Amino acid sequence: MRVLHVTTNDQSGGAARAAYRLHRGLRAIGVDSTVFCAERDSDDPTVRAIGQPDSRTVQLARRVRYELIERAFRPYRQRRPAGLEPFTDDRSRYGEEFVRKLPPADLITLHWVAGFLDYRAFFSRVPQRTPVVWRLSDMNAFTGGCHYDEECGRYVAACGACPQLSSREPDDLSHQIWRRKRLAFDRVAPGRLHIVALNQWIAGEVRRSALLQNVPVHYIPNGLDTEAFAPRDRAFARQVLGLPPQARVVLFVAGTYGNRRKGFALLSEALAGMDDMGDLILLSIGRGSGQVEGGIPHVALGALSQDHMLSLVYSAADVFAIPSLQDNMPSTALEAIACGTPVVGFDVGGVPEMVRPQVTGLLAPKGDVAGLRAALRRLLDDAALRRALSERCRQIALAEYTLEIQARRYQALYETILGPRHVQAEPVGRVLASPASGKD
Repeated sequence: MRVLHVTTNDQSGGAARAAYRLHRGLRAIGVDSTVFCAERDSDDPTVRAIGQPDSRTVQLARRVRYELIERAFRPYRQRRPAGLEPFTDDRSRYGEEFVRKLPPADLITLHWVAGFLDYRAFFSRVPQRTPVVWRLSDMNAFTGGCHYDEECGRYVAACGACPQLSSREPDDLSHQIWRRKRLAFDRVAPGRLHIVALNQWIAGEVRRSALLQNVPVHYIPNGLDTEAFAPRDRAFARQVLGLPPQARVVLFVAGTYGNRRKGFALLSEALAGMDDMGDLILLSIGRGSGQVEGGIPHVALGALSQDHMLSLVYSAADVFAIPSLQDNMPSTALEAIACGTPVVGFDVGGVPEMVRPQVTGLLAPKGDVAGLRAALRRLLDDAALRRALSERCRQIALAEYTLEIQARRYQALYETILGPRHVQAEPVGRVLASPASGKD
């Protein structure tokens, strides 16, 4: 059984790291797994990148496709509100070149593929006998371009008049993307595409969507290396990071502080009301700069990606805060739990399936700053409760979220989908003739 993972990046960002972890987990149990990506950061020989154009014609085609996509987005660029996620097209500059360069495989698993996978080229040109499993890192597969809808709910119908584009036009870019996605999915034979949901929340959103509501949905949470992410000696971790031994440390991790969905501003507001704790420190990882209200000391470590260093940071903290306003299965919360660090966050998305009240952490209602502050205070003031939750965090990580558990679940899914025919499955490298063209 040859499994090919398709992801825009192999290491950069939480979604890419989750895809690569699954790839490693599958190889560890003997599955022939390969990664195909647009941008390769690792030196792993089982990871292949699409590479530079192999001719001037291909180079020109990439440039033309890129300009067409940019031209469609340009009218909205200056109108978009600040602090939003990326908004991505269903098309990519690689077009059918992407399909021509796919390594051979019996089954393809899609991950976070924005800017890499061209929906129409992929679903019409990859052999129909090749099953596709799509592990959803966010909502983008079934929306008109956003990666999280911020609960606008327009994807349930056909998008259009998109708040994230500051648009009131029914036939705006979001509707055009949604319509092209629908045409691409309409070409997929029943039973060929399978969705993997990381939790019940995203599974429910898929079933509500107009685009994927009839596609089979399977539930498999992410896993991680519980040896790399494990509790470290707190005193040593704090010494390495230059933190006072007796401080009460709250940790925040995000790609950037300015992403409003990640809720840094709400955490800052919550901490501002805790200035009576003279030994309170905010420790953070992320790009950019985050301003903390109330004079709370803030130790910003910048961007970090090395697993062992990350485990030291998680271990140095008393509490990990994840004040996301909408989220799927954030890798950061899973990493914290594996390191035995209790988590405090909002009761949104897939967060409650990991952050279980009185077990792995505490939850507050969405956007409730006072509730977030109360949950942080409770854990910071109760060392016995923190210790109990820390032990339970580690136990649950080992029982539910190891790479082997995740890999075995995917292996079972793949074998069920492929059945006895997987040995003779048509290799992806053989591209079918172009189907009859149609107008979008």
